[in-house]
Amino acid sequence: MYSGHLANTPVGTIRLWATDRGIRRLDFRRGPDLVRTGEHVSSEPPPPLVEDALAQLVSYFAGHHREFDIPLDLGALTPFQLDVYRQLGRLGFGKVTTYGSIAEELGAGSGGARAVGQAVGANPVAIVIPCHRVIGSDHTLHGYAGGLDRKAWLLRHEGIVVDGDAADSRVHPEELRLEL
Repeated sequence: MYSGHLANTPVGTIRLWATDRGIRRLDFRRGPDLVRTGEHVSSEPPPPLVEDALAQLVSYFAGHHREFDIPLDLGALTPFQLDVYRQLGRLGFGKVTTYGSIAEELGAGSGGARAVGQAVGANPVAIVIPCHRVIGSDHTLHGYAGGLDRKAWLLRHEGIVVDGDAADSRVHPEELRLEL
């Protein structure tokens, strides 16, 4: 596995790992920002796949990029996780959905929203698979591996009005654009 690339973004430093088949992981680094937006740090130059992923992320954060076209190598996932990630992949820029809506779409039945929440929480490629676009049925922000402050920032970046601070955020009902 190729690893070691960091890129600073407006929501902090992200870590990016890839195999020769695609991006395997993209998550948020805990701790201080180490590099400027668009820069990366590694002991070796990034392969073209990583350079392209970084360029698309920089463009997304600059407000120019709305959809990612990055090959992914997600490794061993359950069929349910893959189904959830496919649903998230259909969710357009600036749109939100709920855990329950995804569960209903997948026919997940009783406890489905919780299962969707677990799958969303295990998302290996934040931002690219837009798990930040999933909110609670009460329009509040729920769990995000990168932190609710980042989730609120990403939603605002995509034009969703989020009221309150990260710990008590709620998507403004008049701006709610549910999709699925």
